[in-house]
Amino acid sequence: MADEAQSLAQVLVGVRRYLHRHPEVGMEEHNTSRFIRETLEGYGLDVYGPIAGTGLYVDIEGSAPGGAVGYRADIDALPTQDQKQVPYRSQTPNVAHLCGHDAHTAIAIGVALVLHNNRDQLQGRARVFFQPNEEGLPSGAPLMIRGGVLEGLDAVYAVHVDPTLEVGRYGLITGPATASSDRFEVRIRQEGTGHSARPHEGADTVWIASQLMNQFYQLSGRITDARTPSVLTVTMLDGSEAHNVIPEQTALGGTLRTVSPDDRETIRTHMREIANRMESLHKAHVELDFEDGSPPVINDEAAIANVEATIRDTFGEEAIHQISESSMGGEDFAHYLKHVSGGFVRVGTASGPETSYPLHHHRFDLDETPLAPTSRLMARVLLNHLDRAGPETPSTGPNLTSTDNGTPEATR
Repeated sequence: MADEAQSLAQVLVGVRRYLHRHPEVGMEEHNTSRFIRETLEGYGLDVYGPIAGTGLYVDIEGSAPGGAVGYRADIDALPTQDQKQVPYRSQTPNVAHLCGHDAHTAIAIGVALVLHNNRDQLQGRARVFFQPNEEGLPSGAPLMIRGGVLEGLDAVYAVHVDPTLEVGRYGLITGPATASSDRFEVRIRQEGTGHSARPHEGADTVWIASQLMNQFYQLSGRITDARTPSVLTVTMLDGSEAHNVIPEQTALGGTLRTVSPDDRETIRTHMREIANRMESLHKAHVELDFEDGSPPVINDEAAIANVEATIRDTFGEEAIHQISESSMGGEDFAHYLKHVSGGFVRVGTASGPETSYPLHHHRFDLDETPLAPTSRLMARVLLNHLDRAGPETPSTGPNLTSTDNGTPEATR
């Protein structure tokens, strides 16, 4: 078992480092998809796809009939520069795996390998799938769903690395785990430009933009219950480049993040009303557009209970970290949970200063120690899920083996 565990660890570290060196942004993950396919086929698995452009999946059929459960990994990188000084740093300018999707992909490959080697213990079917474009819009999850990846599945699970948690711990929360994340843009226009000495002769688009920003910022906690988190942030403000010209158009944009679907709609409705009032009061054309992002991730109670019990059986009580508050980050795994139940789990990857930079930081990195243990854990979670859905519920989890093949070349 020790040799098998070491072999799996070597495989997954190699996979993660290859992907880290060769990142690709959303919907352009062609080499990533090829590498995933070749790696899995090298271990005797049949790989299906592409779906959603560059997405793939494998099905592991058990020796006994039963339900069907899924496991998802995202595979895309971010359009930003890797500033780490490590041998496996990104070799692609301005593209980098700074949100851990390389690790997610490696873990999912490990889940597939462990399940493939233990298919005699599998009661039903497990599907491991690899999704493009989690970071961008339109996100890859709805495309995968339209491609049929959820057909026949009872539930789906996923993990995300967490640099705020130490190695060996897993973060769990029932109910809302992340916020919805929508983009908005406002364009304020007047007829022609204005002179800074005579703003009364037209519509001061910059001033109107500033008033919109101030009023938008008053919505969270005033029209919504302050006990339910929401955050609206303006991140872009574009106008004139001349000091004495009031621009013909000023634009502002940002994100709206809410945990409650009702708050999401309430705030958006008030933003529209504010924009309409500003238009009627100040002789300007005000256009507000939303680009729908992901809804909140809502973790299923039974799915998280399954993960918690499996962590406790595998690593002990000390490995469980109960998360008390929803993350205000967005995650398109939420789209799957609108169709089937499931659980989204945080994986601790911090072991020192170099592995504690926040997600999306230019120097983000992670401790690779949890890759193989997390693969075995999530494979056991899927097996236990199917066992509980079957005719009998085992008192203890199955004794999993890791992989019976050698380590693939990590830099092919």
